[in-house]
Amino acid sequence: MGTRKAFTLVELLVVIAIIAVLMALLMPALERAREQGKRIVCLHNLRQLTLAWNLYADDNDGKLVCGYTEEGGTFQAQSGSWRPGEMHYQERPWVLRDWEQRDLTEGVKITAIKNGALYPYTKNTKLYKCPVALDYETRTYSVVDSMNADDYDRGPMLKHRTDIRKPGERAVFIENSGSTPVGAWSIYYRRPAWRDEPPIRHGDGGTLGFADGHSEYWKCKDQLTHTFNEFNTGIWKAVDFPNSLDIPRMQMAVWGELGYSPIRPPIPPPPP
Repeated sequence: MGTRKAFTLVELLVVIAIIAVLMALLMPALERAREQGKRIVCLHNLRQLTLAWNLYADDNDGKLVCGYTEEGGTFQAQSGSWRPGEMHYQERPWVLRDWEQRDLTEGVKITAIKNGALYPYTKNTKLYKCPVALDYETRTYSVVDSMNADDYDRGPMLKHRTDIRKPGERAVFIENSGSTPVGAWSIYYRRPAWRDEPPIRHGDGGTLGFADGHSEYWKCKDQLTHTFNEFNTGIWKAVDFPNSLDIPRMQMAVWGELGYSPIRPPIPPPPP
């Protein structure tokens, strides 16, 4: 009878070890590819929302849709307006009040989207939600304050599309991090400080939609930006970070200018 050949225990262990090493090498690459795919979907969503935002302006003589989602007032759905004297009187929000994400049912939040001023130009609730949204989230994108949402910290809030200088550099939509509700997204104007959490839902950065219709992924340049969001105690909201690499960049995208004088590094002396 012939001798039957088989793997020894040592050989099996070697094969298992090789497979484990290969898996360890491949898993990060697969995770990056998966994240890249989700990021592409997110960028597509923002392009479609910004297209709808521009179509709304086209149909309303250049007026910007209201980006305020009943955070500081009550929109009267019956009359289609805010209370007289409020900054958005007779303006319908792009979505109605849905930002108590944890406390509202999905049906209520979907209805808030469908009753918003922008939905007739999209007709797809999936465009309002990032692929990496949390279980309770129905909408993950916000209008930034300057685009007819709020004049937070006395920032210049715009009401008409002709007021936008350099539309390719001005953000309209931003993806929230998931740590805060998704009303209008705020950042200080007169000081180098975050107000709402930095957008870092996608790894080390987040996605933005711009007034000219394109969308971008912005990676954080400062490690502190990620730290402040990860350890969301709220304390950092009241702290100035004059040397931040990310705050001035985001303020320029939101407000179009800085409402304070940035601290510039000293100019090195000329070589001897």
